Amino acid sequence: MLQILGAAGLVVGFYIPWIGHFSAGGLAAMMLCGVGVRIKIKDTIFQTMPAFAYMVLNAYLAIAGY
Repeated sequence: MLQILGAAGLVVGFYIPWIGHFSAGGLAAMMLCGVGVRIKIKDTIFQTMPAFAYMVLNAYLAIAGY
């Protein structure tokens, strides 16, 4: 549910930029938790990379507008 709301926030961010920034920040925080879980369950680096890449992308989107 949080991913759907985050994605909707990113779409709304095209019209209301501050909502997009907060949504991207929330998605980045969620993906940070995802990377932590991947590390905790001892996944390989290749299994962890998608979560890490989405975390970096969303962090960039959250910061780029400031």
